[in-house]
Amino acid sequence: MLTIIFYAFIAVVAIQFVYYVVIFGKFGYRKSQKSNPKRIPISVIVCAKNEEENVAKFVPMLAEQDYPDFEIVLIDDASSDGTLDLLEGFEKQYANVRLVKVENNEAFWGNKKFALTLGIKAAKKEYLLFTDADCYPNSKNWIMEMSSQFTKDKTIVLGYGAYERLPGFLNKIIRFETMLTAVQYFSWAKIGRPYMGVGRNLAYKKEEFFNVRGFMDHMKIRSGDDDLFINQAATGSNTTICDSPDSFTYSMPKTSFKEWFTQKRRHVSTAGHYKGFDQFQLGVFYTSQLLFLLLPIVLLAFQFQWMIVLGLIGFRYLFAWITLGLSAGRLREKDTMYWFPIIEITLIFTQLNIFFTNIFSKPVHWK
Repeated sequence: MLTIIFYAFIAVVAIQFVYYVVIFGKFGYRKSQKSNPKRIPISVIVCAKNEEENVAKFVPMLAEQDYPDFEIVLIDDASSDGTLDLLEGFEKQYANVRLVKVENNEAFWGNKKFALTLGIKAAKKEYLLFTDADCYPNSKNWIMEMSSQFTKDKTIVLGYGAYERLPGFLNKIIRFETMLTAVQYFSWAKIGRPYMGVGRNLAYKKEEFFNVRGFMDHMKIRSGDDDLFINQAATGSNTTICDSPDSFTYSMPKTSFKEWFTQKRRHVSTAGHYKGFDQFQLGVFYTSQLLFLLLPIVLLAFQFQWMIVLGLIGFRYLFAWITLGLSAGRLREKDTMYWFPIIEITLIFTQLNIFFTNIFSKPVHWK
């Protein structure tokens, strides 16, 4: 039995090598991305529901973007606080701001996809750039950087939605997990198998939305206006990435483990609706992560080939640390790598907890 476990451990390390070096290396080891500024008309779309405090701070930052031709489509999704009043004020203040008011609809009650659909239809420009109401761009060149990656063939651009750096270990966990997720979807996009994006920073041509009938195929799934859409619409030929620091968006992370755990439950539940191959590759990766922790414990407890086992452990941490370290440097998350082994163990068992929790109860979605 120990021999079987030993060879299984070798196989797990080999699988990890393929993921970290061969797949994730497509992002981590590549040359710096070149920007090709364009002047294509852009509609920036922001959906807000009870985001009074955030829209007051962040909408003016969007309006100050250094770009020659853009509009801001603000969607109020039946807010019950002062959000609508603020958005109406911005519409009067800025000539390029347009407001879409969404009233509660019995068939689409609290469904963000319905609100976004109305905003997309109202947008006057053919190229759409999305962010959330609690996000702000890292620079005045955000629109310029994201739009620079559009070409005749590349009509979907995946960006990086980061979280602010705050004191505490939870913040490092959140930012590391966000970075790792981005490394995954950036790398698979570079390989030609894009499977997700984040609504905090995402751009696509309007025709891509209508080519797949918008959100209709997953309208009843409350989450997934970003990743389920990309999973359906993105291909190796129409999708690219944008990872220049000026293209990042930032938002405030959760400050309690309970809030973050609830947020991650929503994200994980959505992944269950991905295409079969995407669910498979994600499942293989996370299973290999878990087995990498568990199998050597058994082998070392019985001192079975312990020198080889320790060597394999060191080898795995070496190539994983190099790949993620380079990627974290690109995404300005390098400080999280100092805690890599501890954060990784925490995330693996958190994912396991989320998996079993979601089996017995449904996560809460849009406000």
